[in-house]
Amino acid sequence: MKIYHNPRCSKSRQTLALIREKGTDVEIIEYLDTIPTKSELKELLHKLNLPAEAIIRKGEADYKENFKGKSLSEEDWINAMIKYPKLIERPIVVKGNKAVLGRPPENVLELL
Repeated sequence: MKIYHNPRCSKSRQTLALIREKGTDVEIIEYLDTIPTKSELKELLHKLNLPAEAIIRKGEADYKENFKGKSLSEEDWINAMIKYPKLIERPIVVKGNKAVLGRPPENVLELL
């Protein structure tokens, strides 16, 4: 199991705690330090079964300053997340060929 984690985010911390509470081994990827590649993001989106725009954090300053009101292609949203990783919704938890957003943290239970 992997978690794309931001330790400053309460939902991300709660999701990680829930995983650990269940005794599951988890690889922690602090995605603001280790930014996912384009292929990793595409794979995550496939596992989430979501388009890129669905995991964009629209409350972030980077979004408001650079993307608000714009219509971008899938590829452009992926490139935006690489350039501005704070735009990536968190946490994302992956197990095998399935992934879930940990919002709310209980979403992770379907992977445990």
